[in-house]
Parts: sequence; structure tokens; C-alpha cells
Amino acid sequence: MSVSIKYYTNRFLVITILIIIAVWALLFYAFMMDEVYDNVDDGLKNQKIEIIREAFKNPSILEENRNYGINQFRILPTSDNEGLDKNHFSREFMYMPYDEEDEPYRVLKTGFYSKDGAPYSLEIRTSTVEEDDYSINLGIALTVLYLVIVLSILVVNYYVMSRAWKPFQEILANLSRYRFGHSKSFEPIPTKVKEFEELNGQIVNMISRNEEVFAGQKRFLENASHELQTPLAITISKLELLMQEGALDESQLVRVSEAKRSLHRMVALNKSLLMLSRIDNNQYSEMQEVNFNEVLRNLLHDMEDIIDYKGIEVELNLQGNFETEFNADLAQIMLSNLIRNAIKYNSSPGRIWIQITDSTIDIANSSNSGALNPAYIFERFHKGSQDNNSNGLGLSIVQSILEQHMHIKLAYHYEGSLQHFVLKKQS
Repeated sequence: MSVSIKYYTNRFLVITILIIIAVWALLFYAFMMDEVYDNVDDGLKNQKIEIIREAFKNPSILEENRNYGINQFRILPTSDNEGLDKNHFSREFMYMPYDEEDEPYRVLKTGFYSKDGAPYSLEIRTSTVEEDDYSINLGIALTVLYLVIVLSILVVNYYVMSRAWKPFQEILANLSRYRFGHSKSFEPIPTKVKEFEELNGQIVNMISRNEEVFAGQKRFLENASHELQTPLAITISKLELLMQEGALDESQLVRVSEAKRSLHRMVALNKSLLMLSRIDNNQYSEMQEVNFNEVLRNLLHDMEDIIDYKGIEVELNLQGNFETEFNADLAQIMLSNLIRNAIKYNSSPGRIWIQITDSTIDIANSSNSGALNPAYIFERFHKGSQDNNSNGLGLSIVQSILEQHMHIKLAYHYEGSLQHFVLKKQS
């Protein structure tokens, strides 16, 4: 499942910061404890010096401080041994009346010789840090620090990333509106970010190359279609003259008739290709207020004979007046293609149901073929399995017309054995 780059980077930032703080906490804890014990040990060593000096001045303290008391040290006779005066530090738990529990103490064990040369051991203690409490407090402090840092990063990252990636979102939005044949439908977004500026440049170059290829294809299609018109018309005329001469037998007339029918299909295909080329070249640019209700009524009247011949019942349900800015010729072509499509692919006997509101035109026809695939029906030269004589351009022409009029969309759905093609105004 894909996620936004903001959340993608935030996820790694949160994990990375957690690891960094965890490692840093261990190092900080070790450093601080070492620093605490170092300071405590220095204090104990300084206190040792003071006690020994006092013992030389006042030998009575050698007898008075056999147990820990207010001064937190004790002096005991000991045997003479090598290294008597060396310092030995240890961490011990001793009972503390105030807390009524054992608390950690730092203890210095050493020795010295009295003024008369007798050996004594000296133990000095001082209360020190409770490491358990220290660890808990440090953990709480670091947790709060972690949450504050993460929340700060998320908030800052949200606003900074939103601002930094705004040009990218605008570039994507402009790119989604781009259509072949309309190079100006993509407008580069001015930005100070180098990467986005390069992306703008690459997209513009890509569109320029595509437009050149597209323009070349349109010129070739239009020129080829124009060149085919005359020889096709001449060939059909000569075949008609040949059939009228009466010198052909029945089998030859059938073959000539089949050839003529194929040529008429080619003429229809040629006209459709020319129509697509003209639409793509924006040759129908004149706009005016078009009443689609009136256009539909005129088309149904013109096609009344073929509708009656195929035994199709037409129901026109007017619930509004569909009017909009449109090219009048393209409106005629678009609705004509939709009506012809409904007639051609209808069942026999069949039904055409048309409902018009102020914002929609729903043209539905009965069908025994089931639902069509909406992913392909608007593609050029897609015929499906209904009619092998179709050139597959009728709905493609409708779609090309609507690409020039973005305020109207065409949708398809199948419901109740009816194929629905719905024109809908976009707000």
C-alpha cells in the first residue's frame, strides 16, 4: 500500500530518532554515573586527608570514632601490611533511618599510621545517587524529550513538507489536465526548488516531442483520407455503371455488389477518420447556445424510417431543457452517433428510451448482449462482438468531441437489460 512521502519519511525519522536517543541515553547514563562517582571519590579522598591530619593533631579521635556516627567515618586498629594507605572504593547498601531502608553509599577503605606509628584502617562513607531512581527519572525525562522532539518534527515536517511539495502537487494536477493536441493544457509551475524545476523542464520536453509525433500522425491521417476520397468515389461510380450495362450475369452482379458494399464501408471509415482529424485539429471552434432537446427531436424525426423498419419503439421522456455552450455541428454529430449506436445495437423488436433533464441526457437501448466493458468501448476501432461491419469509431468520435467540451462528460452503465449512455453537465 502506497503512502504519502510525508508519512513515509516521518516513519523513518521516528524510528531513527528513537534509536539515536536510546543509544545516547545509555552513553549519557554511563558518562553521568562516572562523573558522579568521580566527584564523590574526590570528596572522599579530600576527607581522608583532613581526617588523617586531624588524627596527627588530636590522637583522641582514634578512640572516639570506632563506629560510624555524625562524621560518617570510622577508624579501627589493623595489622601492618603492604599497601595499607592505598584507596579502595566500593558501593554498599546501608540502613538509613530517615527512609527506613537500605540506601546506596560510596565507601572509601584505606589506612594510615598514627603519630606513634600504629597502623589503623579508615573507612569513610557518603550517600550517593540511587541508580534505580536515577535510571527511572532519566527514562521518564528522555521519554518526554523523545515525544517532544518527535511531535515537533512531525508538526514542522507537516508544514514544511506541505509547503515544499506544493509545486509538485500542482505539477501533477496540471499534468492530469493535459490532453494530446492541447500542448497549452499543461502549464509549468514556477518554483525555486531545483528538482521540481528540472521536472517541469523534462515534462515540457516530453510534451513537445509527443505533440510533434501527434501532429505528424494527424497530418498523415488527414492527407491520406483526402487522397482516398476521389479514387473511392470514382471506383464506386464505375461499378455502378458496370452494373447498369446489363452485360453481367447474376453471379458477377453479386460479386460486384459485394465489392461496392466494401467500398462504401471504406468511404464511411474515411469520413469518420476525417471527422476525427478535424475534431482533433479544433476545426469546430465556433461556440453557441445549443438546445439539445431540439437537436434530438430533429434527429429522431430524420431517423424515423429506419427506426420503424427495425421495429424499435422510442420513448422520449422530457423532464427538463438541456442547454449549454457547444458547437452546433458537433452537437448534431455527437447525438447522431449516440442515436445510431442505439439503433444499430438494439434487439429486434427493441426499445430506445431517452430521458432529458436540465443537466443530463440518458440514451438507453434494449440489448441481448449484456453489459459492455467501459474500459474499451470508447477506444478507436474497438468493435466488440456485436457487429463485424462496424468501423469502431462512432463512440470514439463522441469521446473526442467531449474532450473539446470539458464541461460535459459521457458515462456508460448497464441496467435492466438496457445499455445506458449518459451525457452529464459538470459543475
